Amino acid sequence: MSFTQIARSCSRLAATLAPRRIASGVLVQSQASRMMHRIAMPSMTSQLNQKFAVRSYSAKSTIEDIKFRVLKVVSAYDKVTADKLNIESHFINDLGLDSLDHVEVIMAMEDEFGFEIPDSDAEKLLKPADIIKYVADKEDVYE
Repeated sequence: MSFTQIARSCSRLAATLAPRRIASGVLVQSQASRMMHRIAMPSMTSQLNQKFAVRSYSAKSTIEDIKFRVLKVVSAYDKVTADKLNIESHFINDLGLDSLDHVEVIMAMEDEFGFEIPDSDAEKLLKPADIIKYVADKEDVYE
């Protein structure tokens, strides 16, 4: 079933299950109408995931996965040159980033891994190796 077909089916279902006014002027919505999202959303989500190639990391990560993802995020940052980047590169000394760039890299890591890094921890993460170790500790991944 295509995304368009799902949307059409949902709109038809919504029209038939639309809230009705009772004599006191209060809107009443049927239970079927409230449950409609449970029918439509799983199918729509799978369609969108296939169309846009959404990454989902549900399996347990390994150190190599974390290392790959960290280096990919750092290399995607426009001020980092790929030839200087390795796991032991210092963001400020080796890669020439300033403190604002460092904060942006940490924010990109938060987006990539899906959890917030407190400022007290972020100021200690000055190398990709530090970030890899931090993420591995947060996700309980050990070698």
